[in-house]
Amino acid sequence: MNIAIIGYGKMGKEVEKILSERGHAISKIIDIETHDMDLGNSDVAIIFSAPKSVYKHIINCLDSKVAVVCGSTGWTEKLEDSVNYCKSVGGSFIFSPNFSIGVNLFFKLNNFLGKIMKNHSDYRLEILEKHHTEKVDKPSGTAIKLANDIILNSNYSEWTTDNNVDQKTFNIKSIREGEIKGYHEVEYISENDSIKICHNANRRHSFAFGAVLSAEFIFGKKGVYSIDDVINNLKI
Repeated sequence: MNIAIIGYGKMGKEVEKILSERGHAISKIIDIETHDMDLGNSDVAIIFSAPKSVYKHIINCLDSKVAVVCGSTGWTEKLEDSVNYCKSVGGSFIFSPNFSIGVNLFFKLNNFLGKIMKNHSDYRLEILEKHHTEKVDKPSGTAIKLANDIILNSNYSEWTTDNNVDQKTFNIKSIREGEIKGYHEVEYISENDSIKICHNANRRHSFAFGAVLSAEFIFGKKGVYSIDDVINNLKI
């Protein structure tokens, strides 16, 4: 495949290495200093750009008949518009706040645990996420998905980033320090004990690898897909 990389920071460079290892051609690299947005003969674009530029890149890709794999976070107020535009032009689109296969298995554990804990009001819920100091958005997209999934499967109705919580509200705590690749923790706490599940990313490879697998999955397809579609299709 011919794949464009949009966003050439640490994630973009990791994507580049994996694409080369898997025999794909890199058709275009777009970063903050790139003015030429022509995607040429690209089949798929993998986007890990800054939040403020994500939507325009998605629209440019779809207008250029290039399939989109987007892993950027902090822009999802425009996600519904992106999905609708993709459908209107007959394009191809996958978005995930986290392309790590391990994290997406963690999402499934979170859903399962949330359902189990639904009727145990003596436990209060907390989510903790930790990332490196260069991560712009807070809370992380992964933490927000964990929180929203819990709301769908429990008696909670809202999450907050402050300590003003009640029986229907829980807290997401964000920490930015060092070179932490990504740590997420969901904990249910009672007076007697606590139940905790967590995921720790040891390196960026897992995120980039999942994005490349998603690009391989969406090649030649039309429509809007999810990372679950990719995982369910895996033969590895």
